[in-house]
Amino acid sequence: MEKFTLLYTDNKSKARAGEIETAHGKIQTPIFMPVGTAGTVKGVHQRELKDDVKAQIILGNTYHLYLRPGTELLEKAGGLHGFMNWDRPILTDSGGYQVFSLSEIRKIKEEGVQFTSHIDGSKHLFSPERAIDIQRSIGGDIIMAFDECTPYPCEEKAAKKSMELTHRWLERCCKHMDANLPLYGYKQSLFPIVQGSTYPHLRKQSAEFISSMDRIGNAIGGLSVGEPIDEMYALTDLVTDILPADKPRYLMGVGTPANILEGIARGVDMFDCVMPTRNARNGMLFTKNGIMNIKNEKWKNDLSPLEDDGVGYVDKTYSKAYLRHLHISREMLAAQIATLHNLGFYLWLVTEARKQILEGNFMAWKDEMVKKVSRRL
Repeated sequence: MEKFTLLYTDNKSKARAGEIETAHGKIQTPIFMPVGTAGTVKGVHQRELKDDVKAQIILGNTYHLYLRPGTELLEKAGGLHGFMNWDRPILTDSGGYQVFSLSEIRKIKEEGVQFTSHIDGSKHLFSPERAIDIQRSIGGDIIMAFDECTPYPCEEKAAKKSMELTHRWLERCCKHMDANLPLYGYKQSLFPIVQGSTYPHLRKQSAEFISSMDRIGNAIGGLSVGEPIDEMYALTDLVTDILPADKPRYLMGVGTPANILEGIARGVDMFDCVMPTRNARNGMLFTKNGIMNIKNEKWKNDLSPLEDDGVGYVDKTYSKAYLRHLHISREMLAAQIATLHNLGFYLWLVTEARKQILEGNFMAWKDEMVKKVSRRL
């Protein structure tokens, strides 16, 4: 990432429209980033991500890419961009969340996190410095600081200890990042991550510390891990009041269409989540009129398109009845069509949100859309 330009802020909320510039292209914010865990957004060709989904940036996962195919092969390919034939921006997470989720096979200490590979049982250590080196090898335009993500619920004492460890690790990440050049001749930018569990005073302290590091963008982590939704919104609101307005804000791992709209209203610029892809493979479709389980009997004879007119990604090629038939028949094409639909909807949603922000209609539109997209059809 090279630059962020804040173009407009809504006068009835904290919603913003901006533009991020990277070596691999520009990103219009607010933006949703499809998750490409192992160098692929599951079930979708790269050309479909560009042409149909209109994805401007995707995610790569440090933990998974480190274990397989490994950094040696990625470096030979010129990084993940070359390896997967993707010429647009990539953001890489640090592996912290995956290590957090491996609670049975990892050990956290000051040096870093020792963990056991879920693939072959081999032992590995992720330190802040190692996480930066791996992300250098992957070649993300935006890379994340190595942090510890606390579970929910989490006792205040444990949350404070974890946050302070994350802050010490961040200082090491910044030092190592600044002391070493990128591998592929373009700029990579480090985003620190706000932690502090569900304790407002810890979140405030963490946001202030992260802001003091003066990096080019900032992230909010440790939310959408089981806490009540009202707490997630309140903590997001609190943190975006503190993080610098002239830098992009990334709410990690969030979420439903309604979550994203509410996050935008609270000043968030960037989102990612596996929900549109994972749920698509199970037959759940997101539309502007609500959530649809395509496997339900009610869609058996419905030959209408998956989405109404007036939505930019609508593909009238396939009907609800046909997609239901594919799911019931367990055809691979079912997951492909559903995934393209869901990702297309998510990208349409943030693009429409940006349009409404720029036109000064965001809050009225958002309140109506939250009701619609939350309904079960």
